[in-house]
Amino acid sequence: MAQQQETKAGAGVEFVDDTKDCEAREAAHRERGTARPVTVVGNPVLHKECKDVTAFDDELAQLIDDMFASQRAAEGVGLAANQIGVDLKVFVYDCPDDDGVRHVGAVCNPVLDELPAERRALDDSNEGCLSVPGAYAPLARPDYAVVRGQDASGKPVVIEGTGYFARCLQHETDHLYGYLYIDRLSKRERKDALRQMAEGTPRYEVVPNE
Repeated sequence: MAQQQETKAGAGVEFVDDTKDCEAREAAHRERGTARPVTVVGNPVLHKECKDVTAFDDELAQLIDDMFASQRAAEGVGLAANQIGVDLKVFVYDCPDDDGVRHVGAVCNPVLDELPAERRALDDSNEGCLSVPGAYAPLARPDYAVVRGQDASGKPVVIEGTGYFARCLQHETDHLYGYLYIDRLSKRERKDALRQMAEGTPRYEVVPNE
């Protein structure tokens, strides 16, 4: 599972406001970036923990721009660096919550908080993944999530999400610790997801497995 730490709920935590100027911020990243093909299940890069981001430099900024461009090209709501073959703990997102509020941002070195029992209400909605194209399966996850990490300049950030956005935060953090959502399914459900993938054709460019 992804690394977790204790949540200090209500202890003066300042959450990032990632709902302002979403369209302009996402467009700026995307226009500076270049879309890359998406790595799919079966590639070893998806099944190992990524390296920590230690250099908050122009190269990282370009990677984030490319990730936004890749995410938009694949019509996704979240993308982790290893999904485009880069071994670094960073993900981007452009995702609505269940109230339809849009959230846009990037997180380096994310860590999911361990939620107190009263915040662990589960949502068993369908989940999909750009690295398992065309496949969907129900997966129970908490409907609230808090991620701590750093922004592109290295500044500490804390992000909270509810509903669909909470699922996105958990899903993308999982990626960076070597887990796909299908790894959390039963053997039968995983087999069915892989069958769905095999029977479909990706709508975006992917990296073929050898």
